[in-house]
Amino acid sequence: MGIFARLASLIKANLNDLISKSEDPEKMLNQIVIDMTNQLGEAKKQVAVAIADEKRLAKQVETEKEKSGEWARRAMMAVRAGDDNLAKEALTRKKEHDDTGAAFQQQWEKQKAGSDQLKLALRALNNKIEEAKRKKGLLIARKRRAEAQKAIQETLGGLKNASAFEAFDQMTEKIERMEAEAEASTELREEYTGDLLAEKFHKLEVGASADEDLLALKRQMGLAPPAPEPKPVRVDAPPAADQAEQDELAQALEALEAEERSNLQAKR
Repeated sequence: MGIFARLASLIKANLNDLISKSEDPEKMLNQIVIDMTNQLGEAKKQVAVAIADEKRLAKQVETEKEKSGEWARRAMMAVRAGDDNLAKEALTRKKEHDDTGAAFQQQWEKQKAGSDQLKLALRALNNKIEEAKRKKGLLIARKRRAEAQKAIQETLGGLKNASAFEAFDQMTEKIERMEAEAEASTELREEYTGDLLAEKFHKLEVGASADEDLLALKRQMGLAPPAPEPKPVRVDAPPAADQAEQDELAQALEALEAEERSNLQAKR
C-alpha cells in the first residue's frame, strides 16, 4: 500500500470516528481540517525521504562515474608504462564501477519518477485541504444560519403556545374601548354645559372665513366678479341749534381773551 493510500485510509477512519462521536458539525469540521493538516505534514515528511533517496542515488551514480574515469586513467598509465597486466586489472576495476553505476542509474531513474509522482500527489492533497478549509467557513456559516432559523421558529412556536399574541390583541381592544369611553364622556359634558353649541358656532365661523378666503382668491384670479365699491359716507350740516351753541362758545372765549389782555396792561 502506497503512502497516500495509507494516508487516505487513516483520514477516512478518523473522519468516520469523528462523525459517529461528534454532535456539533462546527467542531467536527474544525477537527477534520486539523487532522487533514497533520496528515499532510506526515505525507510531506515521507515525500522528503523519497526525494532524499533520489538525491543519494544520483550522488552514487556520479561517484561510480568518477571512479570509472579514474580507473580508465590508470589503465592508460599502465599501458604507457608497458605493463599490460596492470592495465587489464585497471580496466577490470573500471568495468565493475561502470556496472555498479548503471545499476544505480536505473534505481535513480525509478526513484526520480516515484518522487515526481509523490510531489504531484502531495500538491493535489494540499490543494484539496486548502479547498476543504475554504468550504469549512461556508459550511459553518450555513450551519449557524440554520441554527438561527431553527431558534426563530422555536421562539415563534413558543409564543403561539403561550397565547402571547392573543394577550396583545386583548390589550389593544381594551385600550380602544377606554378611548371610546373617554370620547363619549367629553361629548356628554359639552352637550350639558353648552360648550357643544359654542363649538358649532365656532365651526360655522371657521367655515365662513374659509368661504371668504376662497372668494378673495377667485377674485384675484379673475374667476369671480370684483367686490362692490363701498358707498360714500354722507356728512350732513349740523342742526341750527348746535350752530348757535357753537357761536355762543366762540363769543365767550373772545371775551375771556380780551379780559386777560386788559389785566396784563394794567399790571404794566
